[in-house]
Amino acid sequence: MGKGRGSRRTETYDKELGDVVARAQRGDETAFSMAYRTVHPPLLGYLRGLVGDDAEDVASDAWLEIARDLGRFRGDGAGFRAWTASIARNRAIDHLRRLKSRPRGSFLESDLAELPARQDTAEEALETVTTRQALALIAELPRQQAEAVLLQTVIGLDGPAAARVLGKRPGAVRSATHRGLKRLEKRLLSLARGRVTDSDSSPLGESR
Repeated sequence: MGKGRGSRRTETYDKELGDVVARAQRGDETAFSMAYRTVHPPLLGYLRGLVGDDAEDVASDAWLEIARDLGRFRGDGAGFRAWTASIARNRAIDHLRRLKSRPRGSFLESDLAELPARQDTAEEALETVTTRQALALIAELPRQQAEAVLLQTVIGLDGPAAARVLGKRPGAVRSATHRGLKRLEKRLLSLARGRVTDSDSSPLGESR
C-alpha cells in the first residue's frame, strides 16, 4: 500500500507543520492561521468521534487554550499534532462531565448506506468511505478502542504518541487499536452482506 511513500509524506508534512508552528510562536499570525487550517480538520473529526454534534463548540474551547499556551509548546510537527489532540481530548472530557454522559456519535444509520461492498482490512475500508461514515462506525466502538483508532486514523498519530495522549502504555493502546479495527472490519462485512441480501431479495432480483 505504499507505506514507504506514505511515511515520507508524513515526515515532510510534519516538518512543514513544525516550521509553521515555530513561526507562529514568534508572533507570526499568518503562520498560526496556517497551522490552524492544517490541524483543525482532523482535530474536529476526532472530537466528533468523542462528543458528536458538540464538536465545534469543544474545538473552539480547545483552540483558545492552544493559542493561549502556544509559547509553552516544545516539539516538532508530530508533537504539535499530539499536543493539540491532548488539549482537545481534555476539553471533550470536561464537556462530557458537564453533560454527565458517555461519548456517543450522533450519526444516522442512513449515512452508512454507501459502504464499500468488500475490503480486505478495516484500514483499507475506512479509506474508501466518507469521513462522516467512518466516524459513525468508530463511534460504535467501546470508548478505549474508539479513542485509540481515532487518534491513529483521524489525527494520524503513531502508537507511542497516541499512548501519551491517552496516558496509557503503548502496548495497551496497540491492543485497543487492533481490537477496534477488527470490530470495524466485522461491522463493515456485516453491513456489506446486508446490502447484498437486500439487493437479492428485491423484486428486480427475483428469478420468477
